[in-house]
Amino acid sequence: MISAIDLSADVGLVSVGLITANLLLGLMIALRYSPVRYWPHRHFNYFRWHNWTGYILLATSILHPIILLFSSTARFRLLDIVYPVHSPSQPLDNTIGAIALYLLVVIVVTSYLRIRLGRKTWKAFHFLVYAAALALFWHSIFTDSELKNSPLDPFDGEKVFIEVCLLVIVGIGLLRWRHAARRAREARA
Repeated sequence: MISAIDLSADVGLVSVGLITANLLLGLMIALRYSPVRYWPHRHFNYFRWHNWTGYILLATSILHPIILLFSSTARFRLLDIVYPVHSPSQPLDNTIGAIALYLLVVIVVTSYLRIRLGRKTWKAFHFLVYAAALALFWHSIFTDSELKNSPLDPFDGEKVFIEVCLLVIVGIGLLRWRHAARRAREARA
């Protein structure tokens, strides 16, 4: 039987995969990728997929700590979920995870209001996704998934998945930055 701690860790891994997919789709939008012209050579509404991965990411990120409330061994209270500074296990890493969650809430809410906010203001809020991803990856890598305060094992299967996703995100970030720098140079020229 799967424990609440294991289920919470698995939901957290789903969140890591979702933020990776969401950022990949966001990069496709930013770079104006055409799936008709390029692979898969057919109509693919990646904007809709980007939105839905963002919504599901937010849902799994909220569900991830809530599951711990049902664990008899984790000793997490609702206050430890909302304000994890004094959580019973790994308070620093859990606080960083909570920051990632709160940033995701801001990103999703401002995306929902993007028309009212205007493109410039919305875009400024939307770039918080990189800070949210950084906080989410920090939390995912440095938190012991069994909540036993064990030392980090970077070659654990779960951690390797997280590390590969992090490398993909860093690559995406560099591509996005390079594209923005090139467009700025072209605009000045």
